[in-house]
Amino acid sequence: MNNEPTLRESTPLNRRRFLVNASASALGLAIVPPGQVFGANAGPKVNLGLIGCGGRGQWIAELFRKHGGYNLVALADYFPDKVAAAGDKLQVPAAGRFTGLSGYRRLLEQKLEAVVIESPPYFHPEQAAAAVASGKHVYLAKPVAVDVPGCLNIEASGHAATAKQLCFLVDFQARTLPIFHDARQQIQNGELGQVVSVEAAYQTGPVGTEVDQARRADPRNAELRLRGWTTDRTLSGDIITEQNIHALDMACGLLDAAPVRAYGAGGKARDFIGDCWDHFSVIFDFPNQVLATFNSVQVGFGFDDIVCRVYGTKGTVDLHYFSKSVIKCKEYSATAVPGNLYTTGVEANIATFHAAIAQRDWSNPTVAASVRSNLTTILGRTAAYQNRVVTWEEMLRTAEPFVADLRGLKT
Repeated sequence: MNNEPTLRESTPLNRRRFLVNASASALGLAIVPPGQVFGANAGPKVNLGLIGCGGRGQWIAELFRKHGGYNLVALADYFPDKVAAAGDKLQVPAAGRFTGLSGYRRLLEQKLEAVVIESPPYFHPEQAAAAVASGKHVYLAKPVAVDVPGCLNIEASGHAATAKQLCFLVDFQARTLPIFHDARQQIQNGELGQVVSVEAAYQTGPVGTEVDQARRADPRNAELRLRGWTTDRTLSGDIITEQNIHALDMACGLLDAAPVRAYGAGGKARDFIGDCWDHFSVIFDFPNQVLATFNSVQVGFGFDDIVCRVYGTKGTVDLHYFSKSVIKCKEYSATAVPGNLYTTGVEANIATFHAAIAQRDWSNPTVAASVRSNLTTILGRTAAYQNRVVTWEEMLRTAEPFVADLRGLKT
Protein backbone atom coordinates (compact mmCIF):
# COMPACT_ATOMS: atom_id res chain seq x y z
CA MET A 1 0.00 0.00 0.00
CA ASN A 2 1.41 3.40 -1.01
CA ASN A 3 1.19 5.84 1.89
CA GLU A 4 2.26 8.87 -0.16
CA PRO A 5 -0.39 11.65 -0.29
CA THR A 6 -2.42 11.78 -3.49
CA LEU A 7 -1.94 14.66 -5.87
CA ARG A 8 -5.46 15.97 -5.25
CA GLU A 9 -4.90 16.63 -1.56
CA SER A 10 -4.11 20.21 -0.64
CA THR A 11 -2.40 21.97 2.24
CA PRO A 12 -3.50 25.41 3.49
CA LEU A 13 -1.07 28.18 2.66
CA ASN A 14 -0.91 29.45 6.23
CA ARG A 15 0.75 26.23 7.39
CA ARG A 16 3.82 26.67 5.25
CA ARG A 17 6.84 28.93 5.47
CA PHE A 18 6.76 32.35 3.85
CA LEU A 19 8.60 31.18 0.74
CA VAL A 20 5.47 29.35 -0.35
CA ASN A 21 3.43 32.53 -0.48
CA ALA A 22 5.67 35.35 -1.58
CA SER A 23 3.50 38.46 -1.61
CA ALA A 24 2.66 40.64 -4.58
CA SER A 25 5.63 42.89 -3.89
CA ALA A 26 7.93 39.89 -4.21
CA LEU A 27 7.48 39.92 -7.97
CA GLY A 28 9.21 43.24 -8.31
CA LEU A 29 6.29 45.36 -9.47
CA ALA A 30 8.22 48.65 -9.35
CA ILE A 31 9.65 48.30 -12.85
CA VAL A 32 11.08 51.27 -14.71
CA PRO A 33 8.72 51.93 -17.66
CA PRO A 34 10.13 50.82 -21.06
CA GLY A 35 10.42 54.37 -22.31
CA GLN A 36 12.61 55.30 -19.37
CA VAL A 37 15.04 52.37 -19.51
CA PHE A 38 17.84 54.58 -20.80
CA GLY A 39 18.52 58.18 -19.90
CA ALA A 40 16.95 57.65 -16.48
CA ASN A 41 20.23 57.42 -14.64
CA ALA A 42 19.89 60.28 -12.18
CA GLY A 43 22.68 60.55 -9.65
CA PRO A 44 26.32 59.49 -9.78
CA LYS A 45 27.39 56.50 -11.84
CA VAL A 46 27.62 53.16 -10.07
CA ASN A 47 31.05 51.50 -10.16
CA LEU A 48 30.39 47.91 -11.19
CA GLY A 49 32.20 44.57 -11.13
CA LEU A 50 31.32 41.59 -13.33
CA ILE A 51 31.71 38.04 -11.99
CA GLY A 52 31.47 35.62 -14.90
CA CYS A 53 32.89 36.73 -18.24
CA GLY A 54 31.41 34.15 -20.61
CA GLY A 55 29.11 34.98 -23.51
CA ARG A 56 26.18 36.18 -21.43
CA GLY A 57 28.45 38.01 -18.99
CA GLN A 58 30.03 40.05 -21.76
CA TRP A 59 26.66 40.61 -23.42
CA ILE A 60 24.99 41.89 -20.25
CA ALA A 61 27.99 44.09 -19.42
CA GLU A 62 27.42 45.90 -22.72
CA LEU A 63 23.81 46.52 -21.70
CA PHE A 64 24.94 47.96 -18.36
CA ARG A 65 27.27 50.30 -20.23
CA LYS A 66 24.50 51.21 -22.68
CA HIS A 67 22.27 52.26 -19.78
CA GLY A 68 24.68 55.05 -18.96
CA GLY A 69 24.48 54.86 -15.19
CA TYR A 70 27.34 52.44 -14.59
CA ASN A 71 31.13 52.30 -14.81
CA LEU A 72 32.51 48.78 -15.34
CA VAL A 73 35.73 48.73 -13.31
CA ALA A 74 36.54 45.09 -12.53
CA LEU A 75 36.15 41.58 -13.97
CA ALA A 76 36.46 38.08 -12.54
CA ASP A 77 36.23 34.65 -14.14
CA TYR A 78 37.95 31.35 -13.55
CA PHE A 79 39.42 31.33 -17.07
CA PRO A 80 42.18 33.83 -18.02
CA ASP A 81 41.17 33.80 -21.69
CA LYS A 82 37.63 34.86 -20.85
CA VAL A 83 38.82 37.65 -18.57
CA ALA A 84 41.30 38.84 -21.20
CA ALA A 85 38.68 38.85 -23.96
CA ALA A 86 36.14 40.65 -21.78
CA GLY A 87 38.72 43.12 -20.49
CA ASP A 88 39.84 44.07 -23.97
CA LYS A 89 36.28 44.31 -25.27
CA LEU A 90 34.95 46.26 -22.30
CA GLN A 91 38.10 48.38 -21.76
CA VAL A 92 38.77 47.27 -18.20
CA PRO A 93 42.42 47.85 -17.12
CA ALA A 94 44.60 44.83 -16.39
CA ALA A 95 44.70 45.78 -12.69
CA GLY A 96 40.96 45.15 -12.53
CA ARG A 97 41.03 41.64 -13.99
CA PHE A 98 41.00 38.55 -11.75
CA THR A 99 41.05 34.82 -12.43
CA GLY A 100 40.76 31.48 -10.62
CA LEU A 101 38.02 30.18 -8.34
CA SER A 102 38.75 32.90 -5.77
CA GLY A 103 39.14 35.70 -8.31
CA TYR A 104 35.75 37.09 -7.34
CA ARG A 105 37.03 37.72 -3.80
CA ARG A 106 39.82 39.93 -5.14
CA LEU A 107 37.25 41.72 -7.29
CA LEU A 108 35.16 42.46 -4.19
CA GLU A 109 38.19 44.16 -2.60
CA GLN A 110 38.17 46.83 -5.32
CA LYS A 111 36.50 50.24 -5.15
CA LEU A 112 33.08 49.39 -6.52
CA GLU A 113 29.50 49.67 -5.34
CA ALA A 114 27.79 46.79 -7.13
CA VAL A 115 28.42 43.42 -8.74
CA VAL A 116 26.76 41.51 -11.55
CA ILE A 117 26.97 37.74 -11.01
CA GLU A 118 26.84 35.71 -14.25
CA SER A 119 28.89 32.70 -13.15
CA PRO A 120 27.65 29.07 -13.23
CA PRO A 121 24.66 28.75 -10.85
CA TYR A 122 26.51 26.43 -8.45
CA PHE A 123 28.62 29.40 -7.34
CA HIS A 124 25.81 31.94 -6.95
CA PRO A 125 25.05 31.51 -3.23
CA GLU A 126 28.68 31.78 -2.15
CA GLN A 127 29.43 34.73 -4.41
CA ALA A 128 26.24 36.62 -3.56
CA ALA A 129 26.80 36.16 0.18
CA ALA A 130 30.38 37.41 -0.12
CA ALA A 131 29.23 40.41 -2.15
CA VAL A 132 26.63 41.41 0.43
CA ALA A 133 29.11 40.86 3.27
CA SER A 134 31.52 43.23 1.52
CA GLY A 135 28.84 45.92 1.19
CA LYS A 136 28.04 45.55 -2.52
CA HIS A 137 24.70 45.78 -4.30
CA VAL A 138 23.95 42.53 -6.16
CA TYR A 139 22.47 41.90 -9.60
CA LEU A 140 22.11 38.12 -9.82
CA ALA A 141 21.39 35.86 -12.79
CA LYS A 142 18.80 33.13 -12.49
CA PRO A 143 18.71 30.44 -11.21
CA VAL A 144 19.80 31.70 -7.82
CA ALA A 145 21.08 28.26 -6.75
CA VAL A 146 21.17 24.57 -7.71
CA ASP A 147 19.92 23.04 -4.44
CA VAL A 148 17.80 23.73 -1.36
CA PRO A 149 20.69 24.85 0.88
CA GLY A 150 21.77 27.29 -1.82
CA CYS A 151 18.25 28.71 -2.13
CA LEU A 152 18.05 29.25 1.62
CA ASN A 153 21.45 30.95 1.52
CA ILE A 154 20.16 33.34 -1.15
CA GLU A 155 17.11 34.03 1.00
CA ALA A 156 19.44 34.90 3.89
CA SER A 157 21.58 37.10 1.63
CA GLY A 158 18.48 38.98 0.53
CA HIS A 159 17.54 39.69 4.15
CA ALA A 160 21.13 40.68 4.93
CA ALA A 161 21.19 43.05 1.96
CA THR A 162 18.06 44.83 3.17
CA ALA A 163 19.48 45.07 6.69
CA LYS A 164 22.68 46.62 5.29
CA GLN A 165 20.78 48.99 2.98
CA LEU A 166 21.89 47.23 -0.19
CA CYS A 167 19.96 46.40 -3.36
CA PHE A 168 19.62 42.77 -4.47
CA LEU A 169 17.87 42.08 -7.80
CA VAL A 170 17.34 38.73 -9.52
CA ASP A 171 17.19 38.97 -13.32
CA PHE A 172 13.94 37.32 -14.51
CA GLN A 173 12.68 38.88 -17.73
CA ALA A 174 8.99 37.83 -17.92
CA ARG A 175 8.25 39.80 -14.75
CA THR A 176 9.04 43.00 -16.65
CA LEU A 177 6.04 42.47 -18.96
CA PRO A 178 3.06 44.69 -18.06
CA ILE A 179 0.70 41.95 -19.27
CA PHE A 180 2.23 39.52 -16.77
CA HIS A 181 1.24 41.80 -13.88
CA ASP A 182 -2.08 42.55 -15.52
CA ALA A 183 -2.82 38.81 -15.77
CA ARG A 184 -1.85 38.26 -12.17
CA GLN A 185 -4.13 41.08 -11.06
CA GLN A 186 -7.06 39.75 -13.12
CA ILE A 187 -6.62 36.31 -11.54
CA GLN A 188 -6.67 37.90 -8.07
CA ASN A 189 -9.70 40.02 -9.03
CA GLY A 190 -11.61 36.90 -10.00
CA GLU A 191 -11.92 37.77 -13.69
CA LEU A 192 -10.90 34.20 -14.59
CA GLY A 193 -13.40 32.79 -12.12
CA GLN A 194 -12.20 29.70 -10.30
CA VAL A 195 -8.72 28.71 -11.47
CA VAL A 196 -8.90 25.08 -12.54
CA SER A 197 -5.51 24.21 -14.01
CA VAL A 198 -2.21 25.58 -15.26
CA GLU A 199 0.03 24.56 -18.12
CA ALA A 200 3.71 25.56 -18.27
CA ALA A 201 6.25 24.48 -20.86
CA TYR A 202 9.73 25.20 -22.18
CA GLN A 203 10.55 23.58 -25.50
CA THR A 204 13.72 24.09 -27.46
CA GLY A 205 16.29 22.22 -29.51
CA PRO A 206 19.66 20.81 -28.37
CA VAL A 207 21.69 23.10 -26.12
CA GLY A 208 25.37 22.47 -25.42
CA THR A 209 26.43 20.53 -28.52
CA GLU A 210 29.72 22.40 -28.90
CA VAL A 211 30.41 22.07 -25.19
CA ASP A 212 29.80 18.33 -25.37
CA GLN A 213 32.19 17.95 -28.29
CA ALA A 214 34.90 19.81 -26.36
CA ARG A 215 34.42 17.63 -23.26
CA ARG A 216 34.76 14.46 -25.33
CA ALA A 217 38.34 15.43 -26.14
CA ASP A 218 39.27 14.91 -22.47
CA PRO A 219 36.29 13.70 -20.40
CA ARG A 220 38.14 13.81 -17.07
CA ASN A 221 39.48 17.33 -17.52
CA ALA A 222 38.11 19.47 -14.67
CA GLU A 223 38.49 22.72 -16.61
CA LEU A 224 36.59 21.36 -19.61
CA ARG A 225 33.82 20.29 -17.23
CA LEU A 226 33.69 23.82 -15.84
CA ARG A 227 33.60 25.29 -19.34
CA GLY A 228 30.79 22.89 -20.13
CA TRP A 229 28.81 23.60 -16.97
CA THR A 230 25.50 23.75 -18.86
CA THR A 231 25.71 19.97 -19.39
CA ASP A 232 26.68 19.22 -15.77
CA ARG A 233 23.75 18.85 -13.36
CA THR A 234 25.72 19.79 -10.23
CA LEU A 235 27.08 23.01 -11.70
CA SER A 236 23.86 23.98 -13.50
CA GLY A 237 21.05 22.38 -11.49
CA ASP A 238 19.94 20.46 -14.62
CA ILE A 239 17.81 22.01 -17.35
CA ILE A 240 14.63 22.20 -15.27
CA THR A 241 16.40 24.57 -12.87
CA GLU A 242 18.90 26.31 -15.12
CA GLN A 243 16.68 26.92 -18.15
CA ASN A 244 13.08 25.82 -17.59
CA ILE A 245 12.76 28.01 -14.50
CA HIS A 246 11.42 30.83 -16.73
CA ALA A 247 8.17 28.95 -17.38
CA LEU A 248 7.77 27.80 -13.77
CA ASP A 249 8.51 31.31 -12.50
CA MET A 250 5.55 32.55 -14.53
CA ALA A 251 3.33 29.80 -13.11
CA CYS A 252 4.29 30.50 -9.48
CA GLY A 253 3.96 34.23 -10.03
CA LEU A 254 0.53 34.10 -11.64
CA LEU A 255 -0.78 31.85 -8.87
CA ASP A 256 1.20 33.69 -6.17
CA ALA A 257 1.98 30.34 -4.56
CA ALA A 258 4.35 27.41 -4.52
CA PRO A 259 3.24 23.82 -5.09
CA VAL A 260 2.33 21.50 -2.26
CA ARG A 261 3.77 18.43 -3.98
CA ALA A 262 4.86 17.10 -7.35
CA TYR A 263 5.14 13.89 -9.32
CA GLY A 264 7.49 13.65 -12.27
CA ALA A 265 9.50 11.75 -14.82
CA GLY A 266 12.04 12.50 -17.50
CA GLY A 267 15.27 11.35 -19.01
CA LYS A 268 18.06 11.83 -21.49
CA ALA A 269 17.66 11.13 -25.18
CA ARG A 270 20.74 12.87 -26.59
CA ASP A 271 24.15 11.24 -26.46
CA PHE A 272 25.91 13.86 -24.33
CA ILE A 273 28.81 13.23 -21.96
CA GLY A 274 27.20 15.43 -19.31
CA ASP A 275 24.63 14.06 -16.87
CA CYS A 276 21.87 16.65 -17.42
CA TRP A 277 18.54 15.34 -18.65
CA ASP A 278 17.02 16.77 -21.82
CA HIS A 279 13.32 16.31 -21.05
CA PHE A 280 11.07 16.55 -18.00
CA SER A 281 7.36 16.02 -17.38
CA VAL A 282 5.98 17.02 -13.98
CA ILE A 283 2.56 17.42 -12.37
CA PHE A 284 2.51 20.04 -9.62
CA ASP A 285 -0.30 20.23 -7.07
CA PHE A 286 -0.85 23.86 -6.00
CA PRO A 287 -3.10 25.07 -3.17
CA ASN A 288 -6.87 25.16 -3.73
CA GLN A 289 -6.71 21.96 -5.79
CA VAL A 290 -5.09 23.65 -8.78
CA LEU A 291 -3.10 21.19 -10.89
CA ALA A 292 -0.23 22.42 -13.05
CA THR A 293 1.26 20.31 -15.81
CA PHE A 294 4.81 21.10 -16.87
CA ASN A 295 6.92 19.70 -19.67
CA SER A 296 10.22 20.61 -21.24
CA VAL A 297 12.49 19.37 -24.00
CA GLN A 298 16.02 20.40 -24.84
CA VAL A 299 16.35 18.00 -27.74
CA GLY A 300 14.59 17.68 -31.07
CA PHE A 301 13.66 19.98 -33.91
CA GLY A 302 10.85 22.14 -35.20
CA PHE A 303 9.33 23.88 -32.18
CA ASP A 304 10.44 26.46 -29.62
CA ASP A 305 8.33 28.11 -26.95
CA ILE A 306 8.27 29.34 -23.36
CA VAL A 307 4.66 29.46 -22.24
CA CYS A 308 2.39 29.54 -19.21
CA ARG A 309 -1.39 29.18 -19.44
CA VAL A 310 -3.91 29.56 -16.63
CA TYR A 311 -7.39 28.14 -17.20
CA GLY A 312 -10.35 29.40 -15.18
CA THR A 313 -14.11 28.94 -15.29
CA LYS A 314 -14.56 32.45 -16.76
CA GLY A 315 -11.36 33.01 -18.71
CA THR A 316 -7.87 32.05 -19.78
CA VAL A 317 -4.41 33.61 -19.55
CA ASP A 318 -1.94 32.61 -22.27
CA LEU A 319 1.51 34.14 -21.69
CA HIS A 320 4.55 33.63 -23.91
CA TYR A 321 8.16 34.74 -23.58
CA PHE A 322 8.59 35.52 -27.30
CA SER A 323 5.19 35.56 -29.01
CA LYS A 324 1.77 37.15 -28.50
CA SER A 325 0.28 36.93 -25.01
CA VAL A 326 -3.46 37.07 -24.36
CA ILE A 327 -5.85 37.53 -21.44
CA LYS A 328 -9.34 36.48 -22.53
CA CYS A 329 -12.17 36.60 -19.99
CA LYS A 330 -15.93 37.06 -20.24
CA GLU A 331 -15.67 40.68 -19.14
CA TYR A 332 -12.00 41.55 -19.74
CA SER A 333 -9.40 41.02 -22.45
CA ALA A 334 -5.88 42.19 -23.27
CA THR A 335 -3.19 41.38 -25.83
CA ALA A 336 0.51 42.13 -25.95
CA VAL A 337 3.51 41.19 -28.07
CA PRO A 338 6.70 41.14 -25.98
CA GLY A 339 9.18 41.56 -28.83
CA ASN A 340 12.76 40.62 -27.96
CA LEU A 341 12.14 40.05 -24.25
CA TYR A 342 15.53 38.37 -23.91
CA THR A 343 17.07 41.82 -24.32
CA THR A 344 14.34 44.27 -23.33
CA GLY A 345 13.62 42.40 -20.09
CA VAL A 346 17.25 42.66 -19.04
CA GLU A 347 17.37 46.32 -20.01
CA ALA A 348 14.34 46.96 -17.81
CA ASN A 349 15.92 45.11 -14.89
CA ILE A 350 19.17 47.03 -15.29
CA ALA A 351 17.23 50.29 -15.14
CA THR A 352 15.22 49.10 -12.14
CA PHE A 353 18.43 48.12 -10.34
CA HIS A 354 19.96 51.55 -10.94
CA ALA A 355 16.78 53.33 -9.85
CA ALA A 356 16.65 51.30 -6.62
CA ILE A 357 20.25 52.23 -5.82
CA ALA A 358 19.68 55.91 -6.63
CA GLN A 359 16.43 56.04 -4.63
CA ARG A 360 17.85 54.03 -1.72
CA ASP A 361 15.15 51.38 -2.06
CA TRP A 362 16.36 48.35 -0.14
CA SER A 363 13.08 46.39 -0.26
CA ASN A 364 14.57 43.87 -2.71
CA PRO A 365 11.23 42.52 -3.90
CA THR A 366 12.56 40.00 -6.42
CA VAL A 367 14.41 37.77 -3.96
CA ALA A 368 11.55 35.88 -2.27
CA ALA A 369 9.73 35.11 -5.52
CA SER A 370 12.99 33.96 -7.14
CA VAL A 371 13.75 31.60 -4.28
CA ARG A 372 10.20 30.27 -4.45
CA SER A 373 10.48 29.57 -8.20
CA ASN A 374 13.92 28.02 -7.76
CA LEU A 375 12.64 25.67 -5.07
CA THR A 376 9.71 24.76 -7.31
CA THR A 377 12.13 23.58 -10.00
CA ILE A 378 14.03 21.55 -7.41
CA LEU A 379 10.79 19.96 -6.23
CA GLY A 380 9.97 18.96 -9.81
CA ARG A 381 13.51 17.75 -10.43
CA THR A 382 13.52 15.61 -7.29
CA ALA A 383 10.15 14.09 -8.13
CA ALA A 384 11.32 13.31 -11.68
CA TYR A 385 14.66 11.82 -10.59
CA GLN A 386 12.88 9.58 -8.07
CA ASN A 387 9.77 9.05 -10.22
CA ARG A 388 7.43 9.47 -7.25
CA VAL A 389 5.39 12.01 -5.32
CA VAL A 390 7.59 14.40 -3.34
CA THR A 391 6.09 17.05 -1.04
CA TRP A 392 7.35 20.59 -0.50
CA GLU A 393 7.90 19.86 3.18
CA GLU A 394 9.90 16.71 2.40
CA MET A 395 12.09 18.61 -0.05
CA LEU A 396 12.87 21.29 2.55
CA ARG A 397 13.40 18.74 5.30
CA THR A 398 15.74 16.58 3.22
CA ALA A 399 17.58 19.60 1.77
CA GLU A 400 19.72 17.45 -0.50
CA PRO A 401 22.96 19.30 -1.28
CA PHE A 402 24.67 19.33 -4.66
CA VAL A 403 28.43 19.13 -4.08
CA ALA A 404 30.71 19.72 -7.06
CA ASP A 405 34.09 18.05 -7.39
CA LEU A 406 36.40 21.05 -7.91
CA ARG A 407 39.63 19.08 -7.70
CA GLY A 408 42.02 20.00 -10.48
CA LEU A 409 40.86 23.61 -10.63
CA LYS A 410 43.07 26.54 -9.71
CA THR A 411 42.11 28.65 -6.73
